[in-house]
Amino acid sequence: MGKKIKYEVANNESIADCLERIERDGYQPVRRLEKPVFKEGDSDVEFVGQRIEFEVKKK
Repeated sequence: MGKKIKYEVANNESIADCLERIERDGYQPVRRLEKPVFKEGDSDVEFVGQRIEFEVKKK
């Protein structure tokens, strides 16, 4: 089995736009991953958002 291909939703892009891009490239999503993004402060860690990725496979 080959390397897993992942598409990340860009900051200026909606999830629907990312799915259209995946479709145009000839892939279909098989898994959606949401990962939290944190920022370290002086004495604490604060949540600043989340990163959304799709694992895809060839059609």
